[in-house]
Amino acid sequence: MTPALTLYFDGLCPFCVRSMRRLMAWDTAGRLAFVDIAAPGFDPSPLGVDMAALNREVHGRTAEGEVLAGIDTMLAAYTLAGRGWLVWPLRVRPLRPALAAAYRWFARHRYAISKRLRIRLPDGCDGASCSIGNPFLKR
Repeated sequence: MTPALTLYFDGLCPFCVRSMRRLMAWDTAGRLAFVDIAAPGFDPSPLGVDMAALNREVHGRTAEGEVLAGIDTMLAAYTLAGRGWLVWPLRVRPLRPALAAAYRWFARHRYAISKRLRIRLPDGCDGASCSIGNPFLKR
């Protein structure tokens, strides 16, 4: 089964890994897939974006092949995981520019924010990348 949305996340970012694990747990219907862009051998070329863009903000690809970035990716992911109500402000058109700018600032400082919040990479992460597990083989 093809996932409705594949998320491309930074497996070296503690906050990012925690967020993706949370989304995976919420995604009981298996509509999301997860790809660690920090994994050895990851190639961004099939997405049509470079690593710099992937490191600036989270990206996703829909089953139809549309590439999403930033808050559009988060809105789609949370909605597919049944938690769209958590990101309802992202649907409010007048708020979107400010929220997109805030997200980009957060993404740029994600390592410092993770450290400040004392969020560490979970067990099983080797410092080179962090697997969050296979979304098709959930517990």
